[in-house]
Amino acid sequence: MPFVTISSERCKGCGLCVDVCPKKVLALSTGVLNQKGFHPAEAARPQDCIGCAFCGLMCPDVCIKVEK
Repeated sequence: MPFVTISSERCKGCGLCVDVCPKKVLALSTGVLNQKGFHPAEAARPQDCIGCAFCGLMCPDVCIKVEK
């Protein structure tokens, strides 16, 4: 089963990873702010991840790692 790891402190909450995910695994956190004041992305539905790694490729800050 694929596993998504997101460096929430580096994430600027741009949402590109959320938009590109074909299974809608990722979402921007609504209740959490990182040290920079952004709502970071989080794996809201990790069980649905297919391991395509589109999210990691799209992330401009290289915050996402997908392991298979």
